[in-house]
Amino acid sequence: MEDVQSDAALSAAAVLADEHRRRMYTFIRQADSPVTRDEAAAAVGISRKLAAFHLDKLVEAGLLRASYARPAGLRRAGRTPKAYEPSGVDLHLSIPQREHALLAGILVDAVSGASAEGASQAALRVAAQHGSELGADERGRLRPGRLGAERALTVACGVLERHGFEPVRAEPTRVWLRNCPFEPLAARAPDLVCGINQAFLAGFLDGLGATTTTAVLAPRPGACCVELRAATPGR
Repeated sequence: MEDVQSDAALSAAAVLADEHRRRMYTFIRQADSPVTRDEAAAAVGISRKLAAFHLDKLVEAGLLRASYARPAGLRRAGRTPKAYEPSGVDLHLSIPQREHALLAGILVDAVSGASAEGASQAALRVAAQHGSELGADERGRLRPGRLGAERALTVACGVLERHGFEPVRAEPTRVWLRNCPFEPLAARAPDLVCGINQAFLAGFLDGLGATTTTAVLAPRPGACCVELRAATPGR
């Protein structure tokens, strides 16, 4: 994903300051296919004309892209409606400028380039520890008792939503993650970063006490490499 910084980030943040645009952008990010103006208007509860105005502002800011792709299925004759989808841009705004990504990139390269496996194993161990602490904090807050698989995934979705994973409940016992919060580093060192991600999420489930669920590597284009699933009996 491309990063939006400096003046462009300020402009994009200003566009998202409007509640209608922010809600529309969230709706479109969570959609499984491009969204038409009518669908966006209905989702936010405004007129189609006003929705078109806000959608065009999001396109101008680089947050959405528009096309005239014809939806699947039978349609009446007429002009193909404009449809909108996320542009793949990551918005980062910090005043003054911070370079967390630079530091993260240096650390990733250092671990990836280590001659021994010790550095990678240490990274996985620390990731699991951080995940376990997050899960334990959530368990202490909720005090949910014994967690079956479906209840555990419900709790996990709430936490992971707050941390940018954008969980999608594909089935009652399976959650895939629409967003990888570790991009673009995951594209730079996929084996390392995806392993860290899996260790972090497995540690989170462990700290949560969700012994009926597991975090597995299941890469898919444009999404996070890890899925949360009900654990296979006996494992």
